[in-house]
Formats: sequence, structure tokens, C-alpha cells
Amino acid sequence: MTANILITDDEHVIREGVKRTIKRAFPDITVHLAASAEEAVRILDQHPVDIVLTDILMPGIDGLEFMKMSRRRYPQAKWVVISAHSEFAYAQTAVRLGARDYLLKPIGKQRLVELIAQLAEEAKAESEQTAESEMMKRNLKYLREAVFQRLASGLDIGNMDIAPLFERYPDFHLVLAHLEEAVKPVHLEHFIIENVLSELVDRHGEGFVVNFDRQSLLGIVHFPSAAAQDALLTELKTHLGHYLKVPFHVTPSCKISDYRNIAAEVKKLRQASSVPGLDRPEGGDKAIEVALQYLKAHYNEELSLEKVASVVFLNPIYFSQLFKQKTGQGYKDYVISLRMEQAKELLRRQGLKLADIAERIGYGDVRHFTQVFRKKMNVTPTEYRQQFLAER
Repeated sequence: MTANILITDDEHVIREGVKRTIKRAFPDITVHLAASAEEAVRILDQHPVDIVLTDILMPGIDGLEFMKMSRRRYPQAKWVVISAHSEFAYAQTAVRLGARDYLLKPIGKQRLVELIAQLAEEAKAESEQTAESEMMKRNLKYLREAVFQRLASGLDIGNMDIAPLFERYPDFHLVLAHLEEAVKPVHLEHFIIENVLSELVDRHGEGFVVNFDRQSLLGIVHFPSAAAQDALLTELKTHLGHYLKVPFHVTPSCKISDYRNIAAEVKKLRQASSVPGLDRPEGGDKAIEVALQYLKAHYNEELSLEKVASVVFLNPIYFSQLFKQKTGQGYKDYVISLRMEQAKELLRRQGLKLADIAERIGYGDVRHFTQVFRKKMNVTPTEYRQQFLAER
């Protein structure tokens, strides 16, 4: 039996355990592993996957959202949801989204083997019937995308007659979704935009979505009314604000009646997207609130900006900017202030040595703790304790 399976779970033990069970029963099956939705997207793009087993709770995007976004792009994949939760609502949502089964942890080996055997057989039968059709669709998409990229960039498309491509759209608008340059790869964010925008194009008009470059995607949409256009733009910003963890810009063009004007309109959109005023993820306030709660609970641990940014799924540069905007303090200053307040509280207690206090608030070196305390409070820890005792 041959098939390609992707296991997406942030728990290493679960990933490896499921893989071992499958490989023992079906040595010919290819198994790919991913610890997050971002890794899973890269694998789905690079390999033909027949079956996806995904955990519900993962960093960034949960398994149900991941499945919802992926159905359009990978319609052939069969999905199985893995969860430690037995709540009916989870299972109900999974089935509604098209999941073939809902497996509870710990996963029963016999049930897993039976399910994989069934789904692999189905995938084999379907692939024989649809492989050629799917290949033609993918090739058409890539051709359309390549042609449109050249057209939108103002490059020569030779003698190719692309008028038939726009016959269905007597007039149309362009919608540019642009991601701010980030320090980390934005492959997952790119994937999210493509799927959300494609779904909204189908819901509110007619058209298609193409990848323009690493940071941008373009929707080409014929809207039946101005209200439909407003609805798409509003919903697009709302959804992207919820899912994306980096700043982005959504810019619509005016109505276009001649596809030969596309390059000029794209140039205007790109200029507009480079000016200040980027849309910020709506989860910004919540992210900083979670970060502050985390800092208060873990102030005595190693607290690099990169570590805390990863806790709330933001890139460090954006997190640093957002943190200062929301708290009025730089991240480093805030952490020092938090630790010094805890130090003052501990210094008021008799019997605690400076070394113990330093360790409790995250400083392994008493000397360093004393220097930081003196710089912040204008007195040494010992002087602060003496002043407090004298005032009692």
C-alpha cells in the first residue's frame, strides 16, 4: 500500500509515535512530520499529500483553522483531527469542515491502522481517476499566474492572446494584499492570505487570486455591486487582522475596464501600500496583555525579547514596537522595573540574603543585581533595606 501522509502535531512524542505505528503496518507509506501549521504548509506545497493528521492545539493556527484554510488549495487531501479534548463541539466542527475522523489522545494503534488502510485505499482509487484532471487545473493556474505576473509588472507577454482570460470580467477591481517585510519567513502568512482572499472572491464576486511576489498577492475581482466590494474589503481586513501576526496592507484599485491598464494600476497600488498606515493585527492588544501576564508569572526566568515574542506568536521587531506603544516602556526597561519591584518586596522581609533575592528575581550574580538596583533606585539593595527598617 502506498500513500503520502502528513502528521502535524507540536508534541514530538505524538508525531514520532504515530509515525512508528503507521510505518510498522505500512512500510511503503511515506510519512512527513510537521510541528506547526507553518511547517505543514511548506510540506503540502512541496509534496503530494493524500492524508493529513492534525492536532487541534498548535502554535499560531489551530488544527481546525488550518484544515479550513487548506481545503481549497488541497482538495484531494483527507483530514483526520487529533485531540486531547472529547468535547462534542470540537468533533462537530471537525466533521462540518470535512474531517474523516476525530481521534482522541492517546490514539489507539488498531483504530489508527484501520483508518489509514481505509483512507489510503480511497486516496488510491480517487487519484487514478482525478490525477490528470488535477494536473491540468494546476498547470492552468500556474500559466495564468505567470502570465498575469508579467502583465502586472509591465513586462512583454509576446504574441499571447490573453483577452479570453478577461472575457468573463467586463470590468474588475484589483485588491492588493501586502505584508510588511518581516524578519522571519512569511510563508504561512502568504498561504493564509491566498486562501482567505480566494474564499471571499468567490463569495462576493467573480475572479481569481495570484501570487505577485514574496510579500504580495493580487485579487482580480468583478463585483456585482459596490456593496459587494465593501463587504469583501471589510471581511478581508477583519480575517487577516485575526489570523496574521505581522502588519499588512489591503489596497483596492479603481474599476478597470481594459486589462492593458493593469500594470499602471498595480504600480499605484504598490506605491500606496508602501506609505505609513499599515493595518495591524487585531490581536495586538490581546497579545501584549498575554505577554504582560507571562512576564509577571515568569519574571525570575530568562526573558529575552525573542522568547516572549514567540510566546504570543509575533515577530520580535513588531512585538518590540507594539510593546512600547501599549505600555509606554521599552521591553527591557519594563522587565527591569518589574524585577526591581519584586526585589523591593523581598528586601522588606527579614532573613533573606541578597544572593537569595537576586536568584528569586532572575539574577544569578549578586553584583549585577546590585548594580541594576542602584541604577534604578539610586540606592543599593542594602541601603534600601536599612531605610525601610528605619522608617518602621
